[in-house]
Amino acid sequence: MSTTAPAATPASAQRSLRRLHRPALLVWSAFALLVTGWLLWLHLSEVPAERACQGFHHSADGDLPGCDYSALTDAGNLFNFLGEVLGYAPVAVAAWAGGALTGRELESGTAKLAWTQSLSPARWLTGKLTAAALPLLAGGGLLALVFGWAWTSDQDALVTDWTWDRVFIPRGPLLPALLLLGLAVGALAGIALRRTLPALAAAAAVTLAVRLYLRTAWQPLHGPLHGFWPVHLAATAMVLVLTAAALIGSFSLLRRRTR
Repeated sequence: MSTTAPAATPASAQRSLRRLHRPALLVWSAFALLVTGWLLWLHLSEVPAERACQGFHHSADGDLPGCDYSALTDAGNLFNFLGEVLGYAPVAVAAWAGGALTGRELESGTAKLAWTQSLSPARWLTGKLTAAALPLLAGGGLLALVFGWAWTSDQDALVTDWTWDRVFIPRGPLLPALLLLGLAVGALAGIALRRTLPALAAAAAVTLAVRLYLRTAWQPLHGPLHGFWPVHLAATAMVLVLTAAALIGSFSLLRRRTR
């Protein structure tokens, strides 16, 4: 007498999904906490030390007592570096989404197995995108808040300008929006190519190209729109429109291929 294994329930499928992507969640959490801590250290320790240093009178030999920081510890350099890292983080998200989130499961057949048990293709994709989007939004929002607060408080001590990408992107909601764009582009690449490495490479390349092109797209906004927030919010709206288009494309393509 043979028995058939019971079909997986939606709850068990969600638990499997969380276990599958737990390493990525841990890496993202560690990254967000590390950068947040670094920004707080710069704001609370390094920038005040540099301000105090600059307030000292020159000694007889021309040296500034206590001003021994280098290019690797200079607050301005470190803020710029962290801004660049955050600005290109969506490319890494896209590579992961294209390779691990969708491409690998479609290539290995794991996705089809889930579709034959408890999840429709649309619910499978919705669950994956939701499980990834929530931590991305939480971490990206935290990073944007801390970066924006620290830069606004310390801009007098930093050699930066809000029009620079390294400040413009991570200072507000544009950062979480770009992270979601990377997720959506990665999902679309994985569904379209159904192979891990090609989807990873294509998602990263497309997201990088969009990230670089948007610089030329939002620069003309500086004319009709004045100040950081009007331009920043307009750029965020551009990215959200692209994200919605990528998501619609992902679900449409998945539906056509699973009829």
